[in-house]
Amino acid sequence: MAGPGEAAAVRDRLETEFLEVVRGTGASVGGLYLLTPDGDVLRLAILYGAPLDFVAPWMRVGLAAPVPAADAVRENRLVWVGGQEDMARAYPRTAVAVPYHFALAAAPVTTDRVRGALLLLWPGTHSQRITPRRRDNVVSNCRRLARLLDEEEAAGRPVGAAARPRVLSPGTARTGRSQSALAAEDFAERLPGGCCALDLEGRITFVSSGGAELLGRSADQLLGTRPWHSLPWLDDPVYEDRYRAAVVSREPVSFTARRPPGRWLDFRLYPDASGISVRIEPAGAGPRPAPVRGERAGGSAPARVGQLYQMMHLAAALTETVGVRDVVDLVADQIMPAFDAKGLVLSVLDGGRLRIIGHRGYSRAAIERLEGVSLETDLTPAGRVLTGAAPLFYPSPEEMEREYPGLPRTTGKQAWAYLPLSISGRPVGCCTLSYDRPHAFAAEERAVLTSLAGLIAQALDRARLYDTKHQLAHGLQQALLPHTLPAVPGLRVAARYLPATRGMEIGGDFYDLIRLSDSTAAAVIGDVQGHNVAAAALMGQVRTAIHAHATAGVPPDQVLARTNRLLIDLDPGLFTSCLYVHLDLARGRASIASAGHPYPLLRGPDGRARPLDVPPGLLLGVEPDADYEVFDTPLQAGAILALYTDGLVETPGVDPDQATADLARHLADAPDGDLERLVDAVIRKVRPTRQRTDDIALLLLRTVFGEG
Repeated sequence: MAGPGEAAAVRDRLETEFLEVVRGTGASVGGLYLLTPDGDVLRLAILYGAPLDFVAPWMRVGLAAPVPAADAVRENRLVWVGGQEDMARAYPRTAVAVPYHFALAAAPVTTDRVRGALLLLWPGTHSQRITPRRRDNVVSNCRRLARLLDEEEAAGRPVGAAARPRVLSPGTARTGRSQSALAAEDFAERLPGGCCALDLEGRITFVSSGGAELLGRSADQLLGTRPWHSLPWLDDPVYEDRYRAAVVSREPVSFTARRPPGRWLDFRLYPDASGISVRIEPAGAGPRPAPVRGERAGGSAPARVGQLYQMMHLAAALTETVGVRDVVDLVADQIMPAFDAKGLVLSVLDGGRLRIIGHRGYSRAAIERLEGVSLETDLTPAGRVLTGAAPLFYPSPEEMEREYPGLPRTTGKQAWAYLPLSISGRPVGCCTLSYDRPHAFAAEERAVLTSLAGLIAQALDRARLYDTKHQLAHGLQQALLPHTLPAVPGLRVAARYLPATRGMEIGGDFYDLIRLSDSTAAAVIGDVQGHNVAAAALMGQVRTAIHAHATAGVPPDQVLARTNRLLIDLDPGLFTSCLYVHLDLARGRASIASAGHPYPLLRGPDGRARPLDVPPGLLLGVEPDADYEVFDTPLQAGAILALYTDGLVETPGVDPDQATADLARHLADAPDGDLERLVDAVIRKVRPTRQRTDDIALLLLRTVFGEG
């Protein structure tokens, strides 16, 4: 394990290498994501060229998320987005949160193992197409970063993403700076009107005397501040949005604003990698734009533009959640960081009590005490929030202690936001965000949180309905799949069924092994069209029909033909692929019939594996008089027959024949020995990540002639 000094040196090397990569590609903004140890989440480790709050929605990215970095890792390819139209078409949620002109590339940081993703942004003036040379440059630089991470891990110094990303600023040191600075200041002072400079965080780093006069503040009052903080008449999302547009797009931006009582000023922003130069001049003659919000004498400040875009991004994300766990993960991974919260308790109303369905940042003892409390409890404000349907905010432990003694000690928190989750006046639950330090909830923050609570409520209610349906379908499917496979002399068997990643409904994949006699057996695998209760129910009917025909001694082609006629009579409106194998272990032969199912694979005793060219018949349930051909093949002792569903080989953009050939290669390369370990090794090779878009069923059959 590396000590603190070594760890710092490793981080410095990685940051130096990262900066060279970003600058070498000519990108204006760069980000390095690293995979978490469980391989499910990308965490932003280093950011260059933009403020951290610009990327708040993407500091933690699940591999299933519809964002470029996740797609790059999941699909192991470079993702290119040439402009705003491409972004809106391919990643609408991201386009809402960053509605600016820029080009983007995301590529996996990988050698033999995926380490993370590199994200690069170019100014809006960049070509909308990526050249082969630039593509190769990005890919080779990603390998370069991955090799560094591999080397550090091999040396016992693994690099992981810290809780808060490192933000690197462009170097601004110049030789002879003091003399040049004086000359530059004199130059700025001689210009008509005024000017100022902002860093990438939006803080004023320089203002000329003419600029200070036009803005109505002294230089001392302006330096180090953000304009929308120190100048109330610029405190509007429209003006802050122009600054963000300049930083992201690296293109000049202009706007006109009114300095009360009625003086209009033109602002022109000229960005580069180190900051923004702002030209300020009195507006010329002509029509004036209407004030964005009119005069706000003492009114509440508007929400920050970052919060507004964050709100739109989170709203879009909530519409994509499916199950309750998705909602909990989204609130924890995106909403908590967006509002700097350190704790979360998400509760639902169940029989007059609050049941906790998700939490972060709380001890087990605290959760056990808060679990299942009634609405009338005096332990927590959650019940009061639900019955009153209004949020409650406690900015300090002293305020909470006055109303709910003991809660600060129970939870260890210092500030709380209790948000009621209700739909059309019907209470659904309560979302509690908490803080490790006192936290003053500004009016705009309270408004955004309250609005967000309504969106969480809708997503949560929809997710609970989905989970109920999913559990019903899953229970039905599990009841219909075989709990154990029968022992057959001369045969060893291993099977796996992996449902699709969360977010998909249950499917109709099935497999079975039927013992027909001491020396014969039937193996079957199939896939019912659809991912719902109807598919699971039809799967049970198909499996039962095949089992009945097989045990009656019907040959493989007739097993499929008779099952097909049954489905035609039932008219379920769903089709089924199926592969039926009759195994004669005494003669060492297999007779196979297929109803539109993927080719089985045969691995010989010598370790070579190949697809068997079984004639594909029509899917079951299509044509009542469909015929099915029988394919015969010898089986040697020690051979392995692999039957699988298309979820194992079908990937968008990948040729099915190539995917089948790759599966055969993985089966051949898998270590021999225990069949259970072999089946797991094959699945890991073919589907290295946990993200799956379809169910997977895999059945391996090994002949062991001569054994009892």
